[in-house]
Amino acid sequence: MNKFLIVGLGNPGSEYENTRHNIGFKILDAFAESLKIYFLTSRLAFTAKGKIKNKTFFLIKPATFMNLSGKAVNYYLQKEKIAVSNLLIIADDIALPIGKIRMRNKGSDGGHNGLKSIQEILATTDYSRLRFGIGNEFTKGRQVDFVLGEWSAEEQKEISPRIDLAVEAIKSFALMGIEKTMNAYNSK
Repeated sequence: MNKFLIVGLGNPGSEYENTRHNIGFKILDAFAESLKIYFLTSRLAFTAKGKIKNKTFFLIKPATFMNLSGKAVNYYLQKEKIAVSNLLIIADDIALPIGKIRMRNKGSDGGHNGLKSIQEILATTDYSRLRFGIGNEFTKGRQVDFVLGEWSAEEQKEISPRIDLAVEAIKSFALMGIEKTMNAYNSK
């Protein structure tokens, strides 16, 4: 199948736009820009559709808020008739240093509420994900404030080229497959 569902996790609304938790939206925006496509407001999500070679990319940014991301993911998998093997979720990860990307073909939710929602609704942990490191520079009990906090100007400079790398990894996922993409990008 040459159709892929690429999901950037985040929260809708301008108050969340530049938060660490919304890196999935930011990466998907950069990917859409590289394809010269734009997001439209659709059912449960902001959606865009584009092509590279003979591959069709259906992009969604769930409008359901992070904790209910699974609803939008499941809806568009069904609506677009896309196999879970062609699903890629982009999420933030506090266990990785800022800007580090890690591709996986399955795994736990790692305490991430968006991934938890997806796994509950899809009833599987066997789907690909691109985790983007946001670091863990917070004191005990301040994780929520950190994750929902905005990137500093210095951090934004640091993550900008890493967002470009994540966009390359998304293209590689569809064109080369998850195994080759993990080998190529997990060490960068």
